[in-house]
Amino acid sequence: MPRKRLLTEFGFGSSLRRQDYTQAAMRGVENALWHNSINLAELFGREKSDMLIDVDVAVAAPDQVDVEKVAGVFPYGQVRVHVSKGGLDIPRQDGGKPTVMANIAISVSFEMEG
Repeated sequence: MPRKRLLTEFGFGSSLRRQDYTQAAMRGVENALWHNSINLAELFGREKSDMLIDVDVAVAAPDQVDVEKVAGVFPYGQVRVHVSKGGLDIPRQDGGKPTVMANIAISVSFEMEG
C-alpha cells in the first residue's frame, strides 16, 4: 500500500550554552508536538503504532545529533530521523560555546489507498 502524508508540523529548538545539538533537536521536536493535539490515528480508525513519522532535523553539526534520543521523544509511531546540515550556530562574545539552533519538520503518514 502506498504511503500517504497527512500532516507536517514545524518546530524550533535551541541549546543556549552547552552546544548540545541533540538537546536542540529534541526541544525542536517538542516545540512542534506540544502545540498541537491532532488525533490522526483515531480520525482514520488506525492504531497510533501505525503512524509513520519522519523527522527532518537541520543543525550546523549533523554528526553530533543522537538520532535515537530524538526518536525517543515520540511516545508511539514508527519514527525515522534524518539529520542534515542547516540550523544556526550563534557565536558568543565571551568566547564560550555558541548558541545552537535546530530547525525541525515532522511529517506523519499512513500506509493507505489513494
